[in-house]
Amino acid sequence: MAVNYLLFVFFFASQFIAGFNTELPPSNHESTITILSIDGGGIRGIIPAVILNHLEKALQVKDKEASLAKYFDVISGTSTGGLVTAMLAAPHPDDPTRPLFTAEQVINFYHQYGPSIFNKTSGWDATYPGTKYDGKFLHNLASELLKDTKLSQTLTNVVIPTFDIKKFHPVTFSSYKLNEVSSLDAKLSDICIGTSAAPTYLPPYHFENDGAEFNLVDGGVAACNPAMAAVSEVMKEKGGRHTKILLLSIGCGSKELKGFDADVATHFSAAFWASSGLAVGAYDTAAKDMTEYYLANVLPKIHSSRNYLRIQEYKLDPSMEAMDNATIANIENLAKVGESLLKKPVLKMNVNTYEPEEKTNHGTNAEALEKLAETLYKIRQYRQKKNMMEKFMGRPLLKNIPNPFATTS
Repeated sequence: MAVNYLLFVFFFASQFIAGFNTELPPSNHESTITILSIDGGGIRGIIPAVILNHLEKALQVKDKEASLAKYFDVISGTSTGGLVTAMLAAPHPDDPTRPLFTAEQVINFYHQYGPSIFNKTSGWDATYPGTKYDGKFLHNLASELLKDTKLSQTLTNVVIPTFDIKKFHPVTFSSYKLNEVSSLDAKLSDICIGTSAAPTYLPPYHFENDGAEFNLVDGGVAACNPAMAAVSEVMKEKGGRHTKILLLSIGCGSKELKGFDADVATHFSAAFWASSGLAVGAYDTAAKDMTEYYLANVLPKIHSSRNYLRIQEYKLDPSMEAMDNATIANIENLAKVGESLLKKPVLKMNVNTYEPEEKTNHGTNAEALEKLAETLYKIRQYRQKKNMMEKFMGRPLLKNIPNPFATTS
């Protein structure tokens, strides 16, 4: 009897220390991996910055110290999205537990530096050798802001696609690959310059790291919407184990493209395909649509549930679309597009028609982000409580403990 009594005291004490009266949130949060994906789009990156600012503010209602890097297991970005990813995930030099930039500061980044990044050389046209911009301002700015911070030092996992024009294949800088490919643990400044080097706009970028050579251009060549790249990295890391994914994917806005009958397009010259932007527009749109297709068919549970939210402006004013239209007026207009997008209903891409359709009972994008903030908070709360309880002898639950005073037959 004395032994049973001591066991009871032991179990009761462990419950008290680990939070006897603290219940864990629902266990369906346990295996959820949270992913944030940000498209490429040049100066239009201010649109996702506005969206992310709304989400971060919603999180801060519940957690004053909330940052996106704390609440997302993976942040993935291509081109300008790669820049945003680095700013949100790099540690602050004065406090390495905080990110280098808040989402609001990312908005200010575009206002402050956008016109200088895209400061066109006088008299340039497409027949001249070299790129439209020399890239020096962006190179210096990235180096100044990110300094020597490496991929391995980010506050959360990062996935940034690029394309190597010498090896002629994609190179994905992923936190998940660092044990496997040490040369990918490059400086974030080099990765950002590489993923932002849009052909004809900014020069290809060469650097070396850990004995490997990289000759990079814009990650949008491989994955303008990096959502599937991020999901693939997570699935590979989990090795096929059951994993729930919560995915927020944000676009930089796209204009409606006019289609043509085949008998009309037959007469288009090569110069027309190039000068009209039709070829680039078709490839870009097709790549983004195929990302939706893969998500819907390979991972249907993600695409069809509330665990996937895609926010994109599908009818951007054509005058705002150029990735280098960095006038003060256009940057302000793009920010307003982001604010307007928050008020619009949640849309889902129909992968049979490739038309965005309104999702019933999902409300506006702002409302969906606020619900997402609640879910992210619950997931983090669950993990924190679980870690705390496991720290104290695994927090044995009383309901799973046999009654020490019970008599056995």
